[in-house]
Amino acid sequence: MTTNNDLEFMSQAVEVAKEARLRSSPNPWVGAVVVSEGKIISTAATGSHGELHAEAQALFEAGEKARGATLYTTLEPCSHQGLTGPCTEAIMSSEISRVVIAIKDPDEKVSGSGIDTLLEAGIEVELGPGAPEVLEQLAAYLHHRNTGFPYVVLKLAATLDGRIAAPDGTSTWITGEEARADVHLLRAESDAVCVGAGTVRTDDPQLTVRAIKGKDPRRIVVGDIPDEALVQPAESWTGDLNDLLNNLGSQGVLQLLVEGGADVAGRFHREGLIDRYIIYIAPALLGGDDGKALFSGTGAPTMEQIQRGRFTSITQLGNDVRIDLILEEN
Repeated sequence: MTTNNDLEFMSQAVEVAKEARLRSSPNPWVGAVVVSEGKIISTAATGSHGELHAEAQALFEAGEKARGATLYTTLEPCSHQGLTGPCTEAIMSSEISRVVIAIKDPDEKVSGSGIDTLLEAGIEVELGPGAPEVLEQLAAYLHHRNTGFPYVVLKLAATLDGRIAAPDGTSTWITGEEARADVHLLRAESDAVCVGAGTVRTDDPQLTVRAIKGKDPRRIVVGDIPDEALVQPAESWTGDLNDLLNNLGSQGVLQLLVEGGADVAGRFHREGLIDRYIIYIAPALLGGDDGKALFSGTGAPTMEQIQRGRFTSITQLGNDVRIDLILEEN
């Protein structure tokens, strides 16, 4: 039975999991907390690829204090041998008496087997506390495991009147430093980033992570890449976008960040390939209809065919506003 303490300690595990977001991919970013007699004994997040998972690390740090304690973990513990040993084995060896899990792991190598292994060993298992927060936190991982495709995030920066570039093509800088630093965080959280060849020719972006500490994503350009472009080394893609996502998913890319421009954004949008829209709105106006709109190409012809969704968050970043949008399924 879920208690208020379960929700509180799972919230701590969710917070700890944030530490792993920039290092654990293609493994999920998981947090674990060991609690004994109402007190936290140890916490841990998933290490870099090939290092200990959150549960095993938390139990290692707890040592003998784990005996009879409760383990809180944001994702179902694995029960198979990978680059590290099964987390279920570490849990059973520690003599933990109870395991509280936010959500099941949809990975075909786990998918309930971790929970079954613990129950067969006589360990009490509680599933569900903190599930809404973890479903959001692990959205990219869960989407990849359920579909085989990377989670596609479209990022655009626009003026208040919905323009991403002036009539002469210039677009730097629409937003301020805080918003641009947030984009660098998005890049660091993504395994790959994609732009159109037109953006490369006009803006000559590097698409690297600079404003924060994090690894650079793979860089993919839809179209041909000039040899001297700052985005190099990069990969050119000229085929179907569904094929691109299929290829990236099979290569372990959990999240793809699409940074535009309007042509590529329009293509991904019209083909229904975007899972989350992130729009940075600046308190600025171009003041006409001759600037570049967010999407090139044709849109919904009538209001009856407009695509609607929900804002999942609205965040102030300096003078700018970040809006996260998820469309409703048709």
